[in-house]
Amino acid sequence: MAELDCGEKIIEGKTKVIYRLINQPNKVLIKSKDRITAGDGARSHDLDGKAAISTITAGCIFDLLNKAGIRTHYIQQCSDKEFIAKECAMIPIEWVTRRIATGSFLKRHPGVEEGYRFCPPKLEMFYKDDANNDPQWSKEQIISSNMKCDKVLIGADEVEIMSKLTVCVFEILEKAWSSLDCVLVDMKIEFGISLETGEIILADIIDSDSWRLWPSGDKRLMKDKQVYRELKEVTTEGLETVKRNFQWVADKVKQLNVTSKGRVVILMGSLSDVEHCKKISVACENLHVPCELRVTSAHKSTTETLGILAEYEGDDIPTVFIAVAGRSNGLGPVLSGNTNHPVINCPPLKPDWGSEDVWSSLRLPSGLGCCTVISPEGAAVHAAQILAMCDHVIWAQLRAKQTNYWIDLKLADQKVHKRESSRHDA
Repeated sequence: MAELDCGEKIIEGKTKVIYRLINQPNKVLIKSKDRITAGDGARSHDLDGKAAISTITAGCIFDLLNKAGIRTHYIQQCSDKEFIAKECAMIPIEWVTRRIATGSFLKRHPGVEEGYRFCPPKLEMFYKDDANNDPQWSKEQIISSNMKCDKVLIGADEVEIMSKLTVCVFEILEKAWSSLDCVLVDMKIEFGISLETGEIILADIIDSDSWRLWPSGDKRLMKDKQVYRELKEVTTEGLETVKRNFQWVADKVKQLNVTSKGRVVILMGSLSDVEHCKKISVACENLHVPCELRVTSAHKSTTETLGILAEYEGDDIPTVFIAVAGRSNGLGPVLSGNTNHPVINCPPLKPDWGSEDVWSSLRLPSGLGCCTVISPEGAAVHAAQILAMCDHVIWAQLRAKQTNYWIDLKLADQKVHKRESSRHDA
């Protein structure tokens, strides 16, 4: 990438510096430092190579979240220690999600045993104030502070949006790390107001400073900054151990940004059903689910249908079959009766005989379990939900979609409510 023209320094923290970019409105350069700190800076040491490790870790994590559909500030990495991001007015709250009780939570809540599992995840907020050791704040304290970032007043709706996003981000990364046999114990994130759009987006850096990570769920194998915190005496050997742990994480996160392992195979009874099938295929693509289309008739070419089925059963790729057949739907039941893979009926119903045709999909012989979904998009979503049980990439797509839909409804309600309130006040 060509060298970037940096403008003024916006802010410099303990572990990073942020510069405004010339000729790139509302874009910034975030540069990490070879520095590790703990205890709000009470402990601080140089750690050669940390900046590069942090940058690659953050890049991989934000790529995964962006791909899933989470709105973030991250744009792209531009050097081993730098990445480009959307400029934000940062909201001075750290949002912490906990799955397992450990660390400071146990000190603040005596009587809770280490290892207690929070279901749903435990959410906590801390006001960023080094002088007062980042005190814990409640939802009510945040709202009552009348905090304003850029032009946005942080009220009840904004707190709810960030709360929802925080848990969503945690669960997406928890599922991703689980695919590598690692337990994401807890993590902290921050949000900002995009200066370009005015929306709340995930910001700052997510790296090994941000979480507790236990391979195989074993605390003794921890690969996070807690190793640095627990050093009784910081030695060169101790810092090298911390660096190796961080590098281990940076190497692992590259394995998280993989393509979906599963697929959907749509089998249509005739070429006349192709437009209906394309709607399913587009919905699958929107969820990053690989999709293939085939044409076969269970009534007219049963042997061919079973041969196609055998092709997909033999390559050990998780597969959901969607049967598209009108009139007398033999395709779905025949597939279901000859495979252990999930089968979904999505008949292309026509106005004239639709109410009668659907019964051939709903009324199945005993012992068969293929479901029927009328909507093409619904069939794709249901197939994705099945595949998501063993695929964190697809799971992330679905989780982010649910959260974004909730946020969009919240913002729409906020807009309408404010407009109605203004009208009545006038």
